[in-house]
Amino acid sequence: MPINAHPDFLAAEKEHLLAKTIKDKIQTLEKMVSLAPKHKGAENLRAQLKTKLKKLKEKSEKGKKSKSSKQGIKKEDMQAILIGFSNSGKSSILNLLTNLSPKISELKFSTKNPLIGMMNFAGTQIQLIENPSINSEFYDKGITNTADTILTVVDKLEQIPEIEKCLAHLNGDWHKKIIIFNKIDLLTENEKRKISATLQSKKYNFILISSEKKENIEDLKEKIFQSFNKIRIYTKEPGKEKSSKPIILNPGSTINDVAEKILKGFSSKVKETKIWGPSSKFPGQKVGLKHILKDLDIVEFKTK
Repeated sequence: MPINAHPDFLAAEKEHLLAKTIKDKIQTLEKMVSLAPKHKGAENLRAQLKTKLKKLKEKSEKGKKSKSSKQGIKKEDMQAILIGFSNSGKSSILNLLTNLSPKISELKFSTKNPLIGMMNFAGTQIQLIENPSINSEFYDKGITNTADTILTVVDKLEQIPEIEKCLAHLNGDWHKKIIIFNKIDLLTENEKRKISATLQSKKYNFILISSEKKENIEDLKEKIFQSFNKIRIYTKEPGKEKSSKPIILNPGSTINDVAEKILKGFSSKVKETKIWGPSSKFPGQKVGLKHILKDLDIVEFKTK
């Protein structure tokens, strides 16, 4: 330690040695630099402190960047994404359909990160994501590519071909697409008829809504759910009521698929299966693991 070091410098050095976070270490080191002796014999000390401070700040900046980078979105059984231009009403629709309350603003590009909410419908949970404006630097092409259903939100017909150009790279036909024409509360009945006729002539799957007046929102929920082409299978234990939350499966799924979705290897422990619902010939019918299920069936397992 240099000669004539001020007691305040020594106190700052002690604080620095006890600091645990990078932020605290930077603050105490800055304090040490400001209190370091100014005489020529302390030049090396001052240089060492400044070098150490620079490295700590660089480390801090790297940490901030990694924390601010986009978090991966865990894809649920059913996932739809809202895309469109700024101020088309994506945030308002997400707010109406889910448990999320996104920031709604008249300013352009107010959504800078994908927003995720869950839509409850018919006992199911549907993951809805609002992508930032399609013509902004914040738009995430990746999550649009992997979503099951693409919900294109527009308030003018001319927006549709512009958005379709941005989706041209998808190529595959497995994506389901729904045009959501918003803000119909601002239109006359004649204007609404013309828009519907135009969209129908182009064979779009579409719906006209008003997020402001909450018009046709329940119909929109139904249309979103139907787009996934999934079946809902409920399970029950002997002598008890069916589960409140269904298992989501693809059409053509079997009893074995239900068992394996409950727990991998569970099908090997099944002794007997009974079913109620559309695929049964009568309530409580005993079936095998290869039995093909239908939407809203109820399955009861007995294990060995």
